[in-house]
Amino acid sequence: MNWVLNNYRIMRTIRNYVIVIFALAISMVAQNDRFSTGTNLGVEKVRIAVADFKATSKDPNTPVDPNTPVLQNVFNQVLYSDLQNAGIFDVISKSFNPLEAPGSPQDVKLDAWANPPTSAAMLAFGNLGVTGNQLAVFGWLYDVKNNVSPQVLGKQYREDATQDNARLIAHRFADEIIFRLGGGIPGIAESKIYFVNKQGKNGNKRIWMMDYDGYGDHAIAMNIPASAIALSPRVSPDNSRVAFVEMSDKGVQLKMFSFDLNRLVAFPRMGGTNLSPAWSPDGLKLAFSSSRSGDPEIYVASSDGGEVKRITDAKGPDVSPVWNPKTGAEIAWVSGRTGLPQIYTMASDGTNPQRMTDTGYAVSPTWSPNGQFLAFAWTRRYGPGVPGSQDIYIMDVASKQWVQLTHDAGNNDFPSWSPDGRHLVFQSNRTGSTEIWTMLADGTQQHQLTHDGQNSQPNWSWK
Repeated sequence: MNWVLNNYRIMRTIRNYVIVIFALAISMVAQNDRFSTGTNLGVEKVRIAVADFKATSKDPNTPVDPNTPVLQNVFNQVLYSDLQNAGIFDVISKSFNPLEAPGSPQDVKLDAWANPPTSAAMLAFGNLGVTGNQLAVFGWLYDVKNNVSPQVLGKQYREDATQDNARLIAHRFADEIIFRLGGGIPGIAESKIYFVNKQGKNGNKRIWMMDYDGYGDHAIAMNIPASAIALSPRVSPDNSRVAFVEMSDKGVQLKMFSFDLNRLVAFPRMGGTNLSPAWSPDGLKLAFSSSRSGDPEIYVASSDGGEVKRITDAKGPDVSPVWNPKTGAEIAWVSGRTGLPQIYTMASDGTNPQRMTDTGYAVSPTWSPNGQFLAFAWTRRYGPGVPGSQDIYIMDVASKQWVQLTHDAGNNDFPSWSPDGRHLVFQSNRTGSTEIWTMLADGTQQHQLTHDGQNSQPNWSWK
């Protein structure tokens, strides 16, 4: 099989194919000045209290114990968790809340929430009830320091009375709050994460998806051959399709799955080995790596696989392209043209290549939604017997200054930005098993999302 199957991160997740050999050592020089990543570094967070929403009717999913209504508990837990995860709030522990939780505006006692021990600036509260198998939720956001006009937000939601819809409504209300208090940037509570899952020792890798918080993980029924391996899921900007790589006895090819049609759709077979698809921000083009001309190079094609154009031409493998989602005019990628793999950027037509990293082993670039930063996996001290791990870094594209986000906790790879630019998802084997983790883009609040099987190569939806 073509040696390019062993390229960088896409193949390191398959132990049987991991042989990456580069001959040239690179000098060990890098910048380590800190910079703001737009995740509220050094900025005081909004102090918000979240009252448990009151039930206005009996919960149809109430278990034997009538004091633990299912839908109410699910909603309250998810709303609180979403606001904690947002990265822009100081969410007050509910143990500091007043004993009486308001279910409607007339129940709110502003002083009780604004003064110690709660000392909140904002309060989220409301009620929910079920009528005729419909779940109705009324939610409010109050500025408890404003005695004249405290209401910031008031929303009403209605869906079928299911636990999934209780979660959905909580996500929607959380995103409304985040949008109002987070500078007009939409929240991510309704976004999805796509990844590669392997079940059991002998299981093949398949494309899965889950909510941003790890809930509801499940396989996408793509109907690929049982012996095939699926890798590198990349969801389209409108969330209607997923491009991925299929490895089978017929070769290594790009495939396309449509959520609208719930099936694979036609995509042309290309010569050589084809890897690492990436969508342009308008959803009209795909960049990818192909060895169709011999040496792996970066190509750009239309989203249906037509109008193929080669945009790199250098000795050494070129893989892992990713578009600047802000402009669509630039592509970052990984090249071995100088020896060990390094991160480069270029115009989307292949002109003006610029080397971004200059030492170690740098792979898996991902561009922030605002086009200002690159996140990537970097082993800065690389070589036989050299101490050091593979960690996630962020680099300011203009200055090439960087910040290290993970620190010597196993091997960390495949970062992917959240659509709000405040979070990153990545894979890590720090627990002994390769799993999906998430963190704020300043490296804080790292926590594990997956726990079943081996999970890798995450890709966060565009919205």
